[in-house]
Amino acid sequence: MDTDRPGPHLDRRRLLKGAALAAVPLALLPATRAGAREADDYPPTEWQPAYSGNYTSSTRPGSYTVDRVIIHVTEETYADTLAIFRDPQRQVSAHYVVRSADGHVAQCVREADIAWHAGNWGYNTRSIGIEHEGWEDQPAYFTDALYEQSARLTAAICARYGIPRDREHIIGHYQVPGTDHTDPGPAWDWVRYIRLVNIA
Repeated sequence: MDTDRPGPHLDRRRLLKGAALAAVPLALLPATRAGAREADDYPPTEWQPAYSGNYTSSTRPGSYTVDRVIIHVTEETYADTLAIFRDPQRQVSAHYVVRSADGHVAQCVREADIAWHAGNWGYNTRSIGIEHEGWEDQPAYFTDALYEQSARLTAAICARYGIPRDREHIIGHYQVPGTDHTDPGPAWDWVRYIRLVNIA
């Protein structure tokens, strides 16, 4: 008997299997490219993919040299930032977002791809963008956990690409040529941050 032949019994079985899988929380399913952890370049992250039209697919560092990390402040909540990156109308993304309260890190774009975060194509092609939840004029958002987890992430990126751990290569968005942005702003403690990156 040909049990692989399509028929009512197989269609019903597929339907039940699909319904059962739909009820399983995503975190419990095996990691897949579309689903979660396989795309993480930095294992402690949670995969929260940006809309595919909000970044450029690439094969970095083969296609472009990666020699900068750019530090941003969201001027939005963590959840709203992730929603913005998923919105096809916004045309913006960053590789990572760091939550203020606990330093939790979400990855939104693979490091091999080019996130649209710097407002300068040349800098986008050569950098990894890290957004930090908060507002420039509210330093309370720059918690110990945020600084520490972000510094670990930046240290791992620097190690992966051979980027020097200094202020010439770890820069603020305000330092990107042609930008009108001022983040991460005067409340960001660069001395502390670079020290943390270097001891991570």
